Amino acid sequence: MEIEVFFFGVLADITGIRQKHYNDVKSFADLKYRIGDEFPEIVHYTFRIAVNNEIVNDEPLLTGGDEVALLPPFAGG
Repeated sequence: MEIEVFFFGVLADITGIRQKHYNDVKSFADLKYRIGDEFPEIVHYTFRIAVNNEIVNDEPLLTGGDEVALLPPFAGG
């Protein structure tokens, strides 16, 4: 399945991109592995995950065309 991943805040800084398209994703675990393999420094950061604009706490079941956002902690002022 095809998944679009969006990187925000410091995660966009360390990856050097704001979004990336992944093909042939088999599961959420597969997607996490591929992101970590491509951007190994990302494992040092804490972030929340949203799928199709909804924060998830567990490993979600993905379907083709889903949008996954990696959201680091945000500070406001």
